Amino acid sequence: MAKNVIVIGTQWGDEGKGKIVDWLTDSVKAVVRFQGGNNAGHTLVVGGKKTILRLIPSGILHDGVRCFIGSGVVVSPQALFEEIEELKKAGVDVESRLIIAPTCPLILPYHKALDHAREAAKGDKKIGTTGRGIGPAYEDKVARRSIRAIDLFNLPLLQEKIKANLEIYNVQLQHLYGQQPVEFDVVYQELISYAERIKPLIGDVSNTLYQIHKSGGKILFEGAQGTLLDIDYGTYPFVTSSNCVAGAASAGAGVAPQMLDYVLGIVKAYTTRVGSGPFPTELFDDTGKLLAERGNEFGSVTGRPRRCGWFDAPALRRSLQINGVTGMCITKLDVLDTLPEIKICTGYKIGDKTVDILPFGSDEVSLCEPIYETMAGWQSNTFGVQKYEDLPENARNYLQRLQELVGVPVSIVSTGPDRVQTIIVEHPFDN
Repeated sequence: MAKNVIVIGTQWGDEGKGKIVDWLTDSVKAVVRFQGGNNAGHTLVVGGKKTILRLIPSGILHDGVRCFIGSGVVVSPQALFEEIEELKKAGVDVESRLIIAPTCPLILPYHKALDHAREAAKGDKKIGTTGRGIGPAYEDKVARRSIRAIDLFNLPLLQEKIKANLEIYNVQLQHLYGQQPVEFDVVYQELISYAERIKPLIGDVSNTLYQIHKSGGKILFEGAQGTLLDIDYGTYPFVTSSNCVAGAASAGAGVAPQMLDYVLGIVKAYTTRVGSGPFPTELFDDTGKLLAERGNEFGSVTGRPRRCGWFDAPALRRSLQINGVTGMCITKLDVLDTLPEIKICTGYKIGDKTVDILPFGSDEVSLCEPIYETMAGWQSNTFGVQKYEDLPENARNYLQRLQELVGVPVSIVSTGPDRVQTIIVEHPFDN
């Protein structure tokens, strides 16, 4: 029986992880975010009411469940407390149940300023970041100059670190990008304004999770973005700034690998991508527009339109291998309801060779020409269906074919955004 489950996005993000984390939270004592920042939005719909989360784990809507932000997450204090206030207005108790790792790097005004300046300077070659300072904050972590949550307890040292970092950032902003410098007082006063609120939330995430696990409590680990945006294994350089894969849960939350029992891969029934970068199955025709409209394919945080395309089995094979996915959750099946035919990419042609798995790096991926097979659509409604046998035959055939192509079983099918619009084939927690 699985005690702890990791929920991972297997494509380019936006697969519907938030809903599934929220749904699985009924089975656990704790939910943990282990990477990313407020550049990823998770949309939850409960009883028709929509909630969008950016930093706070998607389990927060369940009373009594503890929520954790691990050291693999970069935290914007401003974004954190804006989100807390939104939830409090909706009647959700946050601060008594949220613990933030003391080793979390903080996102500060100079990170955002540099993020915007870099993207503007790249013009047509921009990566497509959200402009929220995520990348520069991770750079500081690797360069060992991060201001971390624990630094709020030592104000003289905090001032020294801010001044030292501003010397580096302002040189870049002024002399490389022709932008205005960021003033010390702007950064320091913003941090001080949040310090007394954030200090009580800081705690030993790693040890607390270990104690919950030791006492028999189940834990859910929540990933952000998607595997194909992973800094190492995605379509580099058009990727995010962190490791989005299942293995990152161990380092990002501070738990041993032996505590990770089951990997649930969230898979959209077609493929989408936000921002720049290669996308082999992208559609530029009316079908692509139809998928975008029926799937409401706009970023929950940024509002950016998502590029849409057919299901890409070679890309998913790479993702499932890297993550060691135990079972798949297929989302947005209903978006395909009206199509008379549905295509599946089963492999790629690259020049005169054929490959069945996504290559590494954007240069090679941009050369991939999809090889398609065509299946009959079902042209009937699957929205809100709650039993597998109630799905149309051709919809079941489609799901079966996806399993055959990638070699991993379908455990869950999501047929709508609400909690109840879910089909369980095999429960990850074996309840």
